[in-house]
Amino acid sequence: MFLHRGTENKEIKMNFEFQNPTRIIFGAGNASRLGEVVAQYGKKALLVTGGGSVKRSGVFDRAASSLKAAGIGFAECSGVEPNPRITSVARGAEIARKEGCDVIVALGGGSVMDASKVIAAAALYDGDPWNMIYHGQKDVYAPSEALPVITVPTLAATGSEANCGAVITNEETTVKSFIQNPLLYPKAAVMDPELTVSVPKDQTAYGVCDLITHLTESYLNGSGNTPIQDRLAEGVILTALTWGPKAIADGSDVEARAQIMWAASVALIGWAQVGTNAPYPVHMMEHTVSAYHDITHAAGLSIINPAWMRFAAKSNAAKFVQFAERVFGLKAKSGHDLVCALAGIDRFEEFLRSIGCPTRFSELGIGDALFETYAKDTLKIVNDGKGNLPGRPPMSVEDMVGIFRSAL
Repeated sequence: MFLHRGTENKEIKMNFEFQNPTRIIFGAGNASRLGEVVAQYGKKALLVTGGGSVKRSGVFDRAASSLKAAGIGFAECSGVEPNPRITSVARGAEIARKEGCDVIVALGGGSVMDASKVIAAAALYDGDPWNMIYHGQKDVYAPSEALPVITVPTLAATGSEANCGAVITNEETTVKSFIQNPLLYPKAAVMDPELTVSVPKDQTAYGVCDLITHLTESYLNGSGNTPIQDRLAEGVILTALTWGPKAIADGSDVEARAQIMWAASVALIGWAQVGTNAPYPVHMMEHTVSAYHDITHAAGLSIINPAWMRFAAKSNAAKFVQFAERVFGLKAKSGHDLVCALAGIDRFEEFLRSIGCPTRFSELGIGDALFETYAKDTLKIVNDGKGNLPGRPPMSVEDMVGIFRSAL
């Protein structure tokens, strides 16, 4: 879902195989069913959590009670970072082995769920788990087995609860990159919007930005004719534009929380991406930036995505015109009306600002000193064999530096 290595931007007819095996249990109150779900896959869980918010909010106690009621024992792996570290993955895998855990429960946001999926594979692997993360190495270890994972998202953002991807940071090498493997699909996702009502306004806003960016990446970088995927992406984006501000304004609005939680899942469950053959260049650039500065992932996306869109619209105006007309209701003079395309991007950026997301690096205290380094490091992880970052259009170091500078 994040990229297709070495692809070129050719018009490709849809030709794909798709399966998402994750069982989804969605709705307010369903957190109480966690124990019964986990009991179908194991007897002792590794309960993975983040920095402590789930305990402060009472969510941890609710999960623990449900597990105990179902006769499930558990060990804890707490303290997973917002940009999850490979050291936390290794620590979690060691706890799982030592405690004899046979199922992983991810109770938290995208970082906790990403780490949990890699922990599930690392617990059954004797080597360095960083070998599983694609970071430009010649030989990438593909896991051959993994413990079952049950996800319980407490933040609507990444869609990690029901896909097979994960993003992990190596703090020693300042590299943040990804793994995708069918074995990492969670067995089930217990999605209870009531668990998100305590999420603060800024993190709610970042979740809205994240889910929209997952869609604009495949929508604007895709090749070929994908009208169903386009309409699906547009519908989810419109849902986020409508319900996101409501969830931000009133965190206790469970209906708004539910709509955003489902939108975030649909945004990266695969339905909108399948057949598009789309790389994810904005994500790849942001991963490098947040590896250096440890910023919130979606804060980086809200800065880089509009800047990239303005760059890409000059090469692919038609798709950006479609975005402007269908999402923001603008009227173009022609199918290649660059003025309309750019106006749509302006409207999108205005929306991000209206919900409190940064749109300039300077807002986060980031200057231009490392712009070329970000670009070069991104290409070390993925490139098209010609020195460019895959995207529509492909981007050179100079192109990426220009995008970064335009967002300064």
